[in-house]
This record gives sequence, structure tokens and C-alpha cells, in this order.
Amino acid sequence: MLYTPIKFRNLELKNRWVMSPMCMYSCEEGLANDFHTVHYGSRAQGGTGLLIIEATGVVPEGRITNRCMGIWNDDQAQKLKDIVDFVHSHSESKIGIQLAHAGRKASTWNGKQIPLEEGWETVAPSPIPYEESERTPHELSAEEITGLVQAFRDGARRALDAGFDLIEIHAAHGYLIHQFLSPLSNIRKDQYGGSLENRSRFLLEIVEAVQELLDDDHPLFVRIPATEYAKNGWDLDESVQLAKMLKEKGVDLIDVSSGGNIHGARISVFDGYQVPFAETIRSEAGIATGAVGLITSAGQAEQILQKNQADIIFVAREILRNPYLAIQGALDSGADCPFPHQYDRAKK
Repeated sequence: MLYTPIKFRNLELKNRWVMSPMCMYSCEEGLANDFHTVHYGSRAQGGTGLLIIEATGVVPEGRITNRCMGIWNDDQAQKLKDIVDFVHSHSESKIGIQLAHAGRKASTWNGKQIPLEEGWETVAPSPIPYEESERTPHELSAEEITGLVQAFRDGARRALDAGFDLIEIHAAHGYLIHQFLSPLSNIRKDQYGGSLENRSRFLLEIVEAVQELLDDDHPLFVRIPATEYAKNGWDLDESVQLAKMLKEKGVDLIDVSSGGNIHGARISVFDGYQVPFAETIRSEAGIATGAVGLITSAGQAEQILQKNQADIIFVAREILRNPYLAIQGALDSGADCPFPHQYDRAKK
């Protein structure tokens, strides 16, 4: 299954390998550069079915750091278009982008909040910092929330104009949308707080706004946090309910991750530790899922797919170590995988 095609809407991926979005902290003013062309281009040459560009801020204040990717202006979109064109011209890979806003976890470097004069004011659903020692984030007004929904829509429009095949919305890892989902970081009393439906409203409004731009050739993925490993926090049951809502909104796949919103949460990490979450959401919500989290080999990935635990495989650290992970797995197993014609002599 790992080397069989899969379709989302009309978009066909040549195999089930996905390069998971990973921040590279290598931009100036949110602009991609030659490093990113090589970084993403090498994984495309490596036979990966789908590449997803790193978390990309829809507004300047939405970046995790001041070296993160952005798509709040046309110059940034043009730089990204150059990468998209390269991937499309020199491989069979498809390429998507992850649209993001870091919320209270923005304005940082090396995991620490930087001084206000060197960074910017952070925002959140409620005035609760990620760590007690950090500045209290600005509580977003309903009007400001509406503005951010529009910013996600504008980012999606620029991404489509740049030629991206797919959009992913980042609603996990303790960033802004996740902050709205969690009852521990969202204690609002208005239409964006309280019940699961209210806490999900911001994400659902973003999904609706982005869907207005998409057609049958451009799918929509959403990365969600299966659990935040905290008492009375966001959990797997709520994730299943959210996945059902997202399915009703036409979302094509749930990219299942976890954690990141509660400082000091204890997480038991092992190979494939998040795969059971993807399996549960896939089974109970009836929607395609992507598995991610310490998946390091083609054999492990194949087993996940054969057991119907997920539909595609997101790889992160392993594909940093080995850009040719997909090709290597195919050569080892005798499967077919897109291979640069310039390298044909290395097939045998």
C-alpha cells in the first residue's frame, strides 16, 4: 500500500509518503530563499509523494520566530511560487503548504519568548501565557478574530495563486487554533468559548473561508491535536467529535498530532506513539487520517497502512536524515517509486 497512489478530490499522490511540515527558521522577513528550494527540492527528487511547506504565518505576528516563513504579502508568495514551480518541473511530487498562527507561542527564539522590543505582542483566545514567566497575551476581540479568519483566507488565496496543490491548516501543537480548542487555554464567555462547538468555531470559520477558494483539484487537510496530555484538557473524544465536524465541512484528511499546548505536560514517546490516535479518529469519525510521530522506516509505514491505522504517512526527522527515504524503501522492497531519470544508473 505504501507505494500505491491515493487521491484526495482529483489530486493524486504517487505514493503514501508525506514530508511533514517542519520549521526551518531560515527566512528573512518571511521570505523563502535558496536554502528552501534545495531543502524541498531534494525531498521531491527523493520520491516523496507529497511535500508540505513548513508552518507559514498568515500575519507577521503569527510567526513562531522572526525567522519563520510568511505568506501575508505577494513578495513572499512569489518566492514560494519559485519553489512550487521547481518541484512541479523536476519531480512527480505534489506540494502543499501549512497555514499557521502561533498565538501566545509566537515571538520566541530557541523555545524562549524574546523581549517585546525585539519581538512583538502575542495574542490568544484568553489572557493566559504559555508559561507563567511569559508576557500575558492580548485577548482577541470578536472583530480581531474575524480579521484573522480573513488572513487565513488571504493566505490560502496567495498559496493557490503560487500553484500549491493542497492547503493544510495548522490547528495543533499549542498554536493559536489549538489554544481556542482547549478548555485550559480558552476560558472565553462569548461565542468562541465554553462548549466544544464554540471552542471549535474559530477553526470551522477558517475552514469555511478557505473552502470558498478551493475546487475539486485542491484538497484541504487539517492538523489537529489528538490530546494535550493534561487533566481536563483537550482529549481524543473531542478530537473525534471535531473530526466529524470537519468532515461535514468538506475537509479531506485529518493530520493527527498531539501535545504542545500545556507547558510541562508529560508525554510518553516511542516509535509510532501517535499512530493509535490516527487509527481511532479514522475509525470513529469515518475520515481519512495521516499518521505522524517517530515513523522511521518503510516497513513500519507499510504496517500502519496494512492495519488500516491511517491512509498516508507523515515523516519528519527521518526525512531530514534521509531525503531519499521513499526511493530507498522502494529499492529495498522492489516497489515502484518516482525516480529522477538522471539517476537511472543507480537503480540496479
